[in-house]
Amino acid sequence: MAALWRGRMDTRKLRYFATIVEEGSFSRAATRLNVAQPALSLHVKTLEQQLGTPLLIREAHGVRPTEAGALLAQRACAVLAELERTEDEIRSFGKMPSGTVRIGLPGTISGILAVPLIARTRERYPRIKIIIAEAMSGFVRDWLTEGRVDLAVLYTELREAGIHSETLLKEELVLLLPPDSPDQPPRAIEGLGDVPLILPSGAHGLRKMVDGYMRDSGVRVDPVIEVDSYTNIKKLVAAGYGCSVLPFHTVAADAEVGTLAVQPFAGPKLWRSAYLAYSLAHPLSSAAGAVSALLKEVVGELIDTGIWAGAEWMGAEREP
Repeated sequence: MAALWRGRMDTRKLRYFATIVEEGSFSRAATRLNVAQPALSLHVKTLEQQLGTPLLIREAHGVRPTEAGALLAQRACAVLAELERTEDEIRSFGKMPSGTVRIGLPGTISGILAVPLIARTRERYPRIKIIIAEAMSGFVRDWLTEGRVDLAVLYTELREAGIHSETLLKEELVLLLPPDSPDQPPRAIEGLGDVPLILPSGAHGLRKMVDGYMRDSGVRVDPVIEVDSYTNIKKLVAAGYGCSVLPFHTVAADAEVGTLAVQPFAGPKLWRSAYLAYSLAHPLSSAAGAVSALLKEVVGELIDTGIWAGAEWMGAEREP
């Protein structure tokens, strides 16, 4: 990417190329950028000539990047994000924090945290704009390491060099049952061997955690249904297709109205932890630092008020 600074590959070309890859189409990218489509095609042709390799594969209904093009798009996003962070930081010297802060959140955390965090930020720091990117924890991790987000909340602790990771909270996992299930005493995790389970697929972080708990208890995991959607898992359990293991806060409202039955596990509770992480490759901007502090503040309040049901604070001691 040294060519960027030598003037052969300017930020405009990088932004154009990254947008084309994101949209998968010259025409959609042209509309989004408000640039004529022939001009975009010329920019890509110039990049390919500079780099000496094809960057895009033209198809009937759009384009997709070659391996080299995918690498360029990934690095371009990181470079553009870093430049934006630098500009925001310089503009904020000696002033109230301002700029854009990108946060990656798993879907279940986004559903409970995103709106109150945005509201608190708008109230406290009106010059900060938050962008929430939502996906499974594994994708959020990739966004963080690629520099696409400034902050990330993950269900996996990142211990690799160059990443700061701190524990935020732990969530209780519970057994989810059909609403007409007969009353029975809570069972331990090893008692799930004969239970028809509906779980996320093997790539899902929660599934890996449940597999680990059951494997440690000597139980073979063989779900009757696998689906990567908590909403659909709850619908299937409610319809009597099986049982599941989910975080309590995702099913608390269903249990309260009686559409699902919930049981804690006997013996030691099952927990999963959530972590706040950011890259050490560049210092947090004043805006990102402010939002990080607000995020912890909001999480603590959600736990204290019972909105984040079944969660316990695990971060550093909070201000009274």
